[in-house]
Amino acid sequence: MSLQCPRCHSPKVASFHHAMKIGAAVGTVGGAARGASAALAAGQVGASVGAIAGPLGISLGTVSGAILGGLAGGAGGCALGAQLGEKLDRHVLANNLCLACNHRFNLPA
Repeated sequence: MSLQCPRCHSPKVASFHHAMKIGAAVGTVGGAARGASAALAAGQVGASVGAIAGPLGISLGTVSGAILGGLAGGAGGCALGAQLGEKLDRHVLANNLCLACNHRFNLPA
């Protein structure tokens, strides 16, 4: 099913995804910061486990936990932000433009 303009019924429609891109970027940064801070807060556990290997194990356990937490949080935040932005693009912002009659419209709910 292709998207058609509700005014002139032309199939030549451009869809802009500004909110999805912004939501994904903000979600990535927020998720990465949250994941890294949670991993650093939980770094005491990694440090105690890494203490078996000595000071180098403590450092590597804390740093690798922060990196992995940041990556996991960033991926989750990106997905959530992109979903929210996609919903805003579809139903709130008039981000569909008919290339034939220049009419801007939302998708129906």
